[in-house]
Amino acid sequence: MSYARMSELYAPALKETPAEAEIASHRLLLRAGYIRKTAAGIYSILPLGWRVVQKIEQIIREEMDAVDAQEMRLPILQPKELWVESGRWDAYGPELMRLTDRHERAFCLGPTHEEIITALVASDVRSYRDLPFCLYQMNTKFRDEMRPRFGLLRAREFLMKDAYSFHANPADLSAYYERQAQAYGRICDRCGLTWRRVDADSGEIGGKVTAEFMALADAGEAEIVFCDCGYAADAEVFDGDLCPDCGRSTQRAHGIEVSQVFEIGTKYSDAMGVRYLDETGVEQPLWMGCYGIGITRMVAAVVEQRHDDDGIIWPTAIAPYGVAVLPLGDGEVAASAARIAADLSNAGHEVILDDRFDVRPGVKFAEADLYGWPLQVIVGKRGLAAGTVEVKTRATGVRAEYALSELIGHFPSSTANGV
Repeated sequence: MSYARMSELYAPALKETPAEAEIASHRLLLRAGYIRKTAAGIYSILPLGWRVVQKIEQIIREEMDAVDAQEMRLPILQPKELWVESGRWDAYGPELMRLTDRHERAFCLGPTHEEIITALVASDVRSYRDLPFCLYQMNTKFRDEMRPRFGLLRAREFLMKDAYSFHANPADLSAYYERQAQAYGRICDRCGLTWRRVDADSGEIGGKVTAEFMALADAGEAEIVFCDCGYAADAEVFDGDLCPDCGRSTQRAHGIEVSQVFEIGTKYSDAMGVRYLDETGVEQPLWMGCYGIGITRMVAAVVEQRHDDDGIIWPTAIAPYGVAVLPLGDGEVAASAARIAADLSNAGHEVILDDRFDVRPGVKFAEADLYGWPLQVIVGKRGLAAGTVEVKTRATGVRAEYALSELIGHFPSSTANGV
């Protein structure tokens, strides 16, 4: 394996925070060169940010494989006719980004993909023998937010994972809905989030059974009610002061919605006339579930929960690089740092070497904290003379000396390959 070099990295750090950045994730992702604003609510994701996105996507793929979901890709541009058929062309409101092609045909940029996936399945599913199955994608979505703000938390263009399951009956749908919900909890755990699963309103998606996965954070625009027994709900759908499950007093907190699961039922199959033949040859409507994760929103939610005054504190699982090697000098110090970076890389760690020799040590330390590298290996002349290096753990700030001969063994196996 090879390691990355800071001298070659496109991650332009900012000394000053843009005035528009109101919350920590927006400030730090801009300052550390993870994102750049293109227009209101539209951001370019730079190389470090994209590495984080890819880590989250890989976690999602692994968890979707575990619940037998199959990845695919649907078009972003969707014909008006499908949305008229479902009844959402007018109902969705001004957030639906509408446009017309050169032939005067109307389309929208998909904020979600229920219509197009239902139409796709309708052309191929004929029998109960074809059911059940689940299809998912990770794709760009567009919502014309009236007031985009908070960087990636309320953007007009964003990355989302959306899955759609199809079933012969409500019992099968409910069972699979819970499998997806459990997978969503594991995804939140693996991405390092503190979260609650809350009862919620289904909004424009439809269905009567739905749950949101909320990352607890002061910057969250949603208020949730929760109890120590495990009950949680969106404050908008909660009635009263006592927990309906155990009768104790509830607590309140703010949360960022990072994902949501829905039992849609037959809303779209009824509207779009999608049927299958059951075991007796009778036509029945397809039962459908929908499961969404805001991928870029999750990036911001993690930063909201995991930062300090100096910068981002990435969990290793989604950090762009798990280990940074910081040489404090040139000559033998630089050569030793390169050997250490190579050895760590060969051992399976994702390593970045700060090989900028025109940058003062203080700047290297400050930027290492800003970027959020989980582990920092500090290589200095004095330590090398004693056969040691210093290792700083970003999450705790603790520094400790380790013998060069023991360095590889110090790093826990969980840091390898970004797991």
